[in-house]
Amino acid sequence: MASLWKIGTSLTKLTKLNINTIANCKNVLKFTRKNTTVALNTNVTTANNRKIGLWLAGCSGMVAGAVVLGGVTRLTESGLSMVDWKLIKDMVPPKNEQEWQEEFDKYKEFPEWKYMNKDKQMTLEQFKFIFYMEWGHRMWGRLTGLVFLLPAAYFWKKGYFNSGMKKRIGVFSVLLGFQGFLGWYMVKSGLNEPEKQTDVPRVSQYRLAAHLGSAFLLYVGFLWNSLNHLLPNQKVEPMNAKLLRGISMRSHGLLTLIFTTALAGAFVAGLDAGLVYNSFPKFADRWIPTDLWTIEPKWKNFFENPTMVQFQHRMLATGTLAAICLYAFSMRRVNISPRARLALNTLVGMSFVQVGLGIATLLYYVPTHLGALHQSGSLALLSFGIWLATELKRVPKI
Repeated sequence: MASLWKIGTSLTKLTKLNINTIANCKNVLKFTRKNTTVALNTNVTTANNRKIGLWLAGCSGMVAGAVVLGGVTRLTESGLSMVDWKLIKDMVPPKNEQEWQEEFDKYKEFPEWKYMNKDKQMTLEQFKFIFYMEWGHRMWGRLTGLVFLLPAAYFWKKGYFNSGMKKRIGVFSVLLGFQGFLGWYMVKSGLNEPEKQTDVPRVSQYRLAAHLGSAFLLYVGFLWNSLNHLLPNQKVEPMNAKLLRGISMRSHGLLTLIFTTALAGAFVAGLDAGLVYNSFPKFADRWIPTDLWTIEPKWKNFFENPTMVQFQHRMLATGTLAAICLYAFSMRRVNISPRARLALNTLVGMSFVQVGLGIATLLYYVPTHLGALHQSGSLALLSFGIWLATELKRVPKI
């Protein structure tokens, strides 16, 4: 009996040991599965974020291309060559000489021909050049819409977007549609008879600024979200929350200055104000021109007086350069990540390049290549500012 009791006790202990071992194995498997699932989900999220980031970077590049192409179209005086707007029909240019002549004849009915190109005896071949410039700009805009909308629909269906990103996609969609509307609304203003026969037919500087400003807003949205999806975090020491908030707010202030200066440049372009005083740093032989307040009421001078418009653009550009340099000087001993430091240094360098391009454009009477470079420079300056602000957002705070 004693032997049987010992055998029973041993079997009981062995059974308990096996049960405990199986339970432990199950816990290990659950833990392993959980960690594996988390790792897989993290990898999937990272891969999806990269796809979204690259797509948004492509969208921002398309918008940048549209801005540059639009600038060249304006500088070559091509923007009023297409005198109507049809979403589908516009996509196919004239196919033969008869259709080209019909398009040319339509152009001759509008002010730009009557007051500018008629005396120049513009030929059909010259008309084809300005037509293709405007046509290319419009087609680029449509292509930008497709580059955004088709992948957006795919990513949305696949569930790549969180709730916040879905809202931003909605805002981008509205901005894209509004941008197309503003483009035609701007062109339409240049097809009206000028108030005076001595006036040069041109688009409204207000509508031009709205068109450029909305393009810049779209560009900022695309690039900002692209960087947030693409840039990996860098190891950097946490920063005092108050200090970090201060330097972040000032970086956003720089972005506001850059954006405002670019908008002021749109008024310069719309009024051909770059051809008023082609000297630097003085306005002819004066530091402050005498014809700043020639229009009544006075507030209109800021938007309709070419001298005032050029003056305020110069002041804004100089102020932006000074603000960027002072910001960089104040940041020299602040411990930020190497990538943030690189972004700040490139912002400073680009600000000097941009001011140099602006001065050269002015002194050489706004040649097409310098005017286009100067407009592109504003986008580059804004891009480096966005990069810096995005990097500062990633700094941990204490």
